[in-house]
Amino acid sequence: MNIFIIFITIAVYALLIAWTWHNLGGIEKSKKVMIIAIGVLVIYLLTLFIFNISKQEIQYDNEELSTGIKNMLVSVFTGVNGIIVLPLLARLIDKINEDDIEKQSFLIRIFGIIVVFIICLVIECGYMKSTQQGILKIREMTNQGEVQMDANTD
Repeated sequence: MNIFIIFITIAVYALLIAWTWHNLGGIEKSKKVMIIAIGVLVIYLLTLFIFNISKQEIQYDNEELSTGIKNMLVSVFTGVNGIIVLPLLARLIDKINEDDIEKQSFLIRIFGIIVVFIICLVIECGYMKSTQQGILKIREMTNQGEVQMDANTD
């Protein structure tokens, strides 16, 4: 992965963890860690599922390329998806834990977050597909440039 993408991904995860931790309020530290870990794992699995749907019509030259693109996109999008959902859920968990919100209101808000997140995942699926196609197109153009350069040096 490009060093810039790695740096941005680390920053996204740091923001995700800090924001979610803060929104969990007075909940015990070990429970905060568990909530964040489970939340990131669930978001990762959903993002991986969306990636697998998005790549169905895309042909990769080899498995190594497919794996590299999958790792990069799923890593980045897991962090972004987490920022969309986990801090909001953390705030609701803290409110229910502190008895600041009724269970009915909690469930309605959770449902709303899930609906918005599903809409985001549908849009993301198309975006992931076009991103993969763009990466492969750039790679193809780069490879053609290398072939032309090699032909010119003979």
